[in-house]
Amino acid sequence: MDPATSRRSLRRHHNLSKPIAVTAGEPAGIGPDLCLSLARMALPADIVVIADPDVLRVRAALLGMDFPADLSILPVTCPEPAVCGTPSTTNAAAVLQSLQLAVAGCLDGRFAAMVTAPLQKSIINDAGMPFTGHTEYLAQLTNTEQPVMLLVAGKLRVALASTHMALRAVPDYLTQDGLRAVLRILHADLQSRFAIRDPEIIVCGLNPHAGEGGHLGTEEAEIIAPIVRELAAAGLNIRGPVPADTAFTPAAGTKDAILAMYHDQGLPVLKYAGFGNAVNVTLGLPIIRTSVDHGTALDIAGSGQADAGSLLAALELAVEMTQQ
Repeated sequence: MDPATSRRSLRRHHNLSKPIAVTAGEPAGIGPDLCLSLARMALPADIVVIADPDVLRVRAALLGMDFPADLSILPVTCPEPAVCGTPSTTNAAAVLQSLQLAVAGCLDGRFAAMVTAPLQKSIINDAGMPFTGHTEYLAQLTNTEQPVMLLVAGKLRVALASTHMALRAVPDYLTQDGLRAVLRILHADLQSRFAIRDPEIIVCGLNPHAGEGGHLGTEEAEIIAPIVRELAAAGLNIRGPVPADTAFTPAAGTKDAILAMYHDQGLPVLKYAGFGNAVNVTLGLPIIRTSVDHGTALDIAGSGQADAGSLLAALELAVEMTQQ
């Protein structure tokens, strides 16, 4: 069975009544390549790609593939032609517009969820638009006070207490109120989005050896441990602070999710375990959003080397989350 026939057959049998929006991300990166790859696969849901149709047509020709005539596109216009590997500040606003359209469509019920291909944060900032990442921007668009970043690779789920910030800013960012909010959202969304009735959560310490009894830092005793005790007393299945170098090992016991204190404390382990098939999820939003676990890969855009595995995994997880 050819891919198009397989896709149509699968679509007749899935029970998702609304399409999922897929944003193509940075036009000069591999996002357009990945979206075109999806159009040739058997998918678990109908999709609407939010992108510049001309960018997709040019990319298809560059990849030596026929443009998929049945691909549903919500058009966004890039003022400047996209050049593989060379992002343009002129097109940065169009990248953000694609996110705005996806969010608006999810909020008004046209889309069941949104899935995002990677974008180039630096080029958006160079264009004069402050931007720290998808997570924070989607929170802004949905008036969400506390978004939570979660990475999923199979049974391994890693959430972050802080997201895209300099390492030296993390200790000052962590507060009892903030940590309480993150853990409440993580617990609630593991129940509602992942259908885990009583999720087990391990909370990492911030410092080596979880502070070594205060000799390597006091954040564990002053911030993390009191909130873990409070939430455990309130009925959450939670423990910590656990040293981050053991939290991921079998010695730490079973867990449905691990809360890391900062980006590079938790994500290297998860990406090592599932790179190319891991999925980024934003919790705490009034909509479902998943994404790839990698960047724009400017060096291979248009080369035919891009692997759509993570984008397909993100789409599959988005469909699962809509059905909980």
